[in-house]
Amino acid sequence: MTEVFDVLQPGVLTTIQDLGRPGWQRHGVGPAGAMDRFALQVANLLVGNPRGFAALEIGLGGLRLRCREDWIVAICGADLGAGVPLWKSLRVRKGDELFFKSAVRGAWAYLAFAGGVEAETVLGSKSTCLRGLGGRPVAKGDLLRAGPPRPSTRDGRGFVTSEIPDYPDAVTVRVVLGPQEDMFSDESVQTFLTGAFQVTPQSNRMGYRLSGPALRHRGAADVLSDAVVTGSVQVPADGQPIVLMADRQTTGGYAKIATVISADLPAIAQARVGTNVSFRPMTLDQAQELAVQVENTLSTLQSGCGV
Repeated sequence: MTEVFDVLQPGVLTTIQDLGRPGWQRHGVGPAGAMDRFALQVANLLVGNPRGFAALEIGLGGLRLRCREDWIVAICGADLGAGVPLWKSLRVRKGDELFFKSAVRGAWAYLAFAGGVEAETVLGSKSTCLRGLGGRPVAKGDLLRAGPPRPSTRDGRGFVTSEIPDYPDAVTVRVVLGPQEDMFSDESVQTFLTGAFQVTPQSNRMGYRLSGPALRHRGAADVLSDAVVTGSVQVPADGQPIVLMADRQTTGGYAKIATVISADLPAIAQARVGTNVSFRPMTLDQAQELAVQVENTLSTLQSGCGV
């Protein structure tokens, strides 16, 4: 284990995240993990790590680090004004500082270290759970350590430019309707699929609250609490949708009008406050085809990086 960075400023919200801890929902433990799983995995592969290694998730900026050793890192996801190339592995030198000033485009950036960020493993994951398990954000004065780099580690390795996501000020997110769209009037379902919503300041890693045209229920807004997933779109009695995100609860009692497809979860995750969001329907088969395409992209990169 090597001491790689001193935390000089912790930023708005910086945590250690990997791909989360699935399999514990029956015990009331949510998965946590990266908000943008695609960017996390690409960052890891570019520095020669397995996809699921822990990295720093940096929300909106403000993080300042000082490097203790020469090291290979990669930054993927949002442009937070760090002034270094994104979606590319690069070498930082002892004494260098990395400062993620503020969000230029997108909301969450991922800083992967060669060897992975070291942290305590809890229930099979190093992901910080801010709603339990003793998790906390990165703080000023923290010392960040990395494991040993792998033989596949090198600098100058970049992601295919045409595959780098864009994070515009208006996003269209594809959904599969249900499981409780029948609890909404036909007019409200159409409003959901044709209307424009905005990400509100009441959004966080647990869920993105949206504002827009009210979605009316046929009766009560509540259901007997049942399982939710990342991407579930709940609609409480006020008619304003909530998209559940990485720190979501395990069950919920609001009717769910739709579920964001896994391929589009990064797009909604990277939407900052004020971003316009619209929803478009697709079938489960189409959603699965897109999930396969994302997996193929990551598998190709993994093979090319020798991981």
